[in-house]
Amino acid sequence: MTTTREVETTSHLAATGSVEPHDDATLPLVLGLLDDAKAEETVSIDLTGKTSLADSMIVTSGRSNRHVGAIADRVIEGLKERGRKDVRVEGLPHCDWVLIDAGDVIVHVFRPEVRHFYNLEKMWGGDRPAERAVS
Repeated sequence: MTTTREVETTSHLAATGSVEPHDDATLPLVLGLLDDAKAEETVSIDLTGKTSLADSMIVTSGRSNRHVGAIADRVIEGLKERGRKDVRVEGLPHCDWVLIDAGDVIVHVFRPEVRHFYNLEKMWGGDRPAERAVS
């Protein structure tokens, strides 16, 4: 059973005072792609006010290196199909931890052991005690 949690999110404007038309759609798109790829224990963390790197960070797991790679491939292809050509990827050759930078959304896809070791949810979402399920 896939468990999905989300740290409460709020929308905001980019530093320029405007948001590109696809920005609001990126987070739900990525969450849908992760669900399609059977990603596990998906957590979305609102980065508003914490960093200028992105608006949201998603941390999720695959059951094995092969599953991590398949999840990453699905997200990358789905983003490119929707017109996101600026997607940057790190870690795909080893598939222990794949980072996908889609500009306003950063996705970390881990093997469970590696995810537990780095514990990014605690680092970035530690001040957000209220968590709720993503539908």
